[in-house]
Amino acid sequence: MSTAKKKQDGPTVIKKYANRRLYDTGRSSYVTLDDLCIMVKEGHDFVVYDAKSGNDLTRQVLTQIIVDQEGKEGQNLLPIPFLRQLIGFYDENMDSLLPNYLEQTIDTFTKNQEQFRAQMGQPFGGIMNPVSAMEELAKKNMSMFENAMQAWSPIAGQQQEASQNGAESDTVHELKQTIAAMKKEIERLNGRA
Repeated sequence: MSTAKKKQDGPTVIKKYANRRLYDTGRSSYVTLDDLCIMVKEGHDFVVYDAKSGNDLTRQVLTQIIVDQEGKEGQNLLPIPFLRQLIGFYDENMDSLLPNYLEQTIDTFTKNQEQFRAQMGQPFGGIMNPVSAMEELAKKNMSMFENAMQAWSPIAGQQQEASQNGAESDTVHELKQTIAAMKKEIERLNGRA
C-alpha cells in the first residue's frame, strides 16, 4: 500500500471494469475491496470511476466496503434501528441536511476517541477510573448529539417539547442503551486485568 497516495497528494484513481474488477492506476495493479478498505484505514484517498463511462462510482464502492465489513462476524458497527432510521430519511428531503450532520457527528466522535486514546496512553490512564472516562466521553457525545439534533432537525421544536414533557426519543433511549453496554464491557475488561 505504500505507493498509494495520501490525501494531501490527491486521490488515487481506481477504475472499475465491466467484469467488476478494480484497477489501481497509481500502482498499475488490480485491487480488491479488501485492499481499498485497508487504503481507507491507512488514510489513503481514492476515487473510483467506471472504466467505460467515466461515471464516479466512489460512493457505491465505499458503501459496498461497509456492507462487506458489516457482513463479517463481530464487525457490526451499524445498529439495526440506526439502519432503519437512515433508510427512512431517504424520502424526507434530508439529502442536504443529514450528510452534513452525520459528517460532523463522526468527526466529533473521532476527535473524542483520539482524546480518550491519548489519555489512556498517559501514566495511570491519565485518570484513575477508565469507566468514568468512558462515561464522560459518552456524556459529551450525547450532549453534542442532542445539540446537533436540536439545531439541524426540522422538528427540533417538537422533540424539545416532548423532552420537556418527560418523553424520551427512541434515539436517546438507544444511545443510553449503547452507553450502558459500553460501560458493562469496560467493567468486564477491567475485571480481567
